[in-house]
Amino acid sequence: MPKAKVLVIDDEKLVRWSLDQKLQRDGYEVECAATGEEGLDLLRQDGHDVVLLDMRLPGMDGVQVLQEIKKLGRDIAVIVITADTGVARAVECMRLGAHNYLCKPFEFEEVRVELEKAIEDIKLRREVTRLRGQQHRKFDVNNLVGDSPAMRTVRDLITKIAQSNATTVFIEGENGTGKELAARAIHFDSGRADQPLMDINCSAVAENLFESELFGHERGAFTDAKTAKKGLLELADGGTLLLDEIGDMKLSMQAKLLRVMETRQFRRVGGTKDISVDVRMISMTNKNLEDAVARNEFRQDLYYRLKVISVRMPALREHPADAVRLAQHFLQRFAQEFKRQPKQLAPETQEALLHYAWPGNVRELRNTIERIVLLEADETVLPDHLPAEIRSGARRGGRPVAELPPEGVKLEDVERDLVRQAVERAGGNQTQAAELLGIERDALRRRLQKFNLIS
Repeated sequence: MPKAKVLVIDDEKLVRWSLDQKLQRDGYEVECAATGEEGLDLLRQDGHDVVLLDMRLPGMDGVQVLQEIKKLGRDIAVIVITADTGVARAVECMRLGAHNYLCKPFEFEEVRVELEKAIEDIKLRREVTRLRGQQHRKFDVNNLVGDSPAMRTVRDLITKIAQSNATTVFIEGENGTGKELAARAIHFDSGRADQPLMDINCSAVAENLFESELFGHERGAFTDAKTAKKGLLELADGGTLLLDEIGDMKLSMQAKLLRVMETRQFRRVGGTKDISVDVRMISMTNKNLEDAVARNEFRQDLYYRLKVISVRMPALREHPADAVRLAQHFLQRFAQEFKRQPKQLAPETQEALLHYAWPGNVRELRNTIERIVLLEADETVLPDHLPAEIRSGARRGGRPVAELPPEGVKLEDVERDLVRQAVERAGGNQTQAAELLGIERDALRRRLQKFNLIS
């Protein structure tokens, strides 16, 4: 297989012949053209990787050809060959997008070195393009699966936000509802998609390190600051910064974050210079920030600043009809990922998925399906393949287990009675009793000990 495909555009026949022979010996596939027009015709017909372009050509000169090559919109490296050793000419070529330039007369070893550099750059650019394409597909808004009105509304809203100029977005919802997926969809469906996406978990970084992580620091700002360091805000310039679990951010940092949101400026720790950034900040939380404001745990002014544009991710129990569609989506995804045969959901399994409350939301459903794909060999997913809590939750059908009497009741008495009934119905088999209650066997044993029901 050739190393790469090279096009030589030069009006000197000897130069074309010499480069053709030597490059082919080095393993390149080579084509030659005597004019810019001829070269452009060849470029439009085939996929070349590198062009060796003479500046002085009959008809179109090298600068015009270079401009036309860039208009093709393809990833082609252009190495300019020129007899003009002036700096201005070289600068003009580089400004127009040339990879580099060689001055005549040149040694072939110079050509070889520049070709290798150009091909390495092309490989890196194409790999970056491929990875970006994967990221776009992985975090496209359509990965927020669901046909319910709730999910259609969320997808429509996310698309509008992504395509807007909004620089502050707030996403709230229970754990496992897909807040991060929604945030990444906003980034990758926007004009910022090719710019950096940085993220920080506000509850996972120590308070004394958080400011440095977010804003960066100057050399000597504190004991271990041996060199200056850019913070996440600076690194995300032009792109997006995700602030996960913002409800856990300390009050002292909340005031500084509010200033950044208002001014789009900040200072590194130990710095005196204001740094301006263009960053879309997407904040996420599973907490009720309104309650946190009432308890003086979250700044009211920051809360209102965050809430200008907000998205609420619905809990799965609020759109239960999507459970089956999501399960089918994850079955297909994990079958491809783990190279397994695709599985189908039995009708009874679909019923079980529809009637379970899903306290862990979509994340719980995803983990359930991943386990089934990894561990179960059957082509059809049966109810027995589901965890006990899902099977028992489905049997209850989401209806109340007992009616609350008008005078009320002690919850502990109800729990004790249900545990006793489950053990009796299971004939003393603790595993079966735990399954009836939708809990693990160890959880049942703790309750048996708590209520003195172990003989």
